Amino acid sequence: MSQVRCPICNARFESTESPAMPFCSERCRQIDLGRWLDEGYGLPIEPERDPDEDVDND
Repeated sequence: MSQVRCPICNARFESTESPAMPFCSERCRQIDLGRWLDEGYGLPIEPERDPDEDVDND
């Protein structure tokens, strides 16, 4: 069996014994979902470049 750490509460638990993997409990799973829904987490994006900005005006 493999012990892992919960990304929310940092508790160690057996990965095979948790129905809420990769979290230690349903509570931590719900906390993580809430953070995504409240936009506490996000994916990095690069702003699109405007093709007109690439024109050299010298």
